[in-house]
Amino acid sequence: MKRYNAALILLSLGLSISSSFAEGTGKTYQKQVLKKIIIDPGHGGADYGASGRYSREKDITLAISLRLNEMLKKEMPDVETYLTRTTDVFDPVTRKAEIANREKGDLFVCIHVNEGGGPIRHREFIGYKTVTRYKGKGKNKKAYKVKVKDYRTWTTPNPAKGTETFIYGVDKSNAAKEALKENEDLYLDSVSARELKDFNPNDPARMMIVNMKTQTYFSRSANLALTIEEEFQKVGRISRDAKQRQKGIWVLQAVAMPAVLVETGFISNPEEEDYLNSEKGQNEICEVLVRALKRYQYSLEKQASGVTR
Repeated sequence: MKRYNAALILLSLGLSISSSFAEGTGKTYQKQVLKKIIIDPGHGGADYGASGRYSREKDITLAISLRLNEMLKKEMPDVETYLTRTTDVFDPVTRKAEIANREKGDLFVCIHVNEGGGPIRHREFIGYKTVTRYKGKGKNKKAYKVKVKDYRTWTTPNPAKGTETFIYGVDKSNAAKEALKENEDLYLDSVSARELKDFNPNDPARMMIVNMKTQTYFSRSANLALTIEEEFQKVGRISRDAKQRQKGIWVLQAVAMPAVLVETGFISNPEEEDYLNSEKGQNEICEVLVRALKRYQYSLEKQASGVTR
């Protein structure tokens, strides 16, 4: 009987998940769908991240994250925020994922700064020059003149600029499913969680819910990433698009919630480095993120309003 009840709970939850993306016309059941945002300032401590002429990624990401946190408190007072770090400390990505899951976040926003590689080398032909070369050895060694091409070489800063927002790659969905399986209490009510304790971890009904939730979180992550880049374009920033990241962002698939990583600009570009360190630039970045998060919240509430009780 207990297994039967648990199966009904799972089926009911599954229908609720799938229905939350459809619009309804009946009586609605309104529920706050975005209660807590986890803000993760990239790097920290001995992990400097990318470096520019005079600044480091770890310091910029912390400054932007702290500013974003304060702005969200004013602009979205109904949503709680939590920063994975508020000082210059280092935590491995495994620890950051643990923090996010422990705090039961509804959304994970990771702030980073991009790097476009080293300076660009240039080479220009400017004519010919005469050089001395030698042939033979010992007493037979003789010098002779020869004309060779002459080049002027110089370097310029890497021109890469703009923003890009990442979500975990679709090929990483198995890792995301594992994160959900290990943190079921984040999306199941306490009664359902107790009923499911008697279930086999690989029970088809349980796996169905995990699969559906993984797809839901992936879709929400993708929608938010696109929204963020759209908002950056509105203020005149160059958008390098929303993308799936195939490697290097383990934490995105390790948190049991929708997750995005925002590359706010290129520290390797002097113009962008100045922007990233300026009050004006950091304010603009945070304002863009707040507008995107408001749109994300509105979208979730609109979807939830179509669920009839």
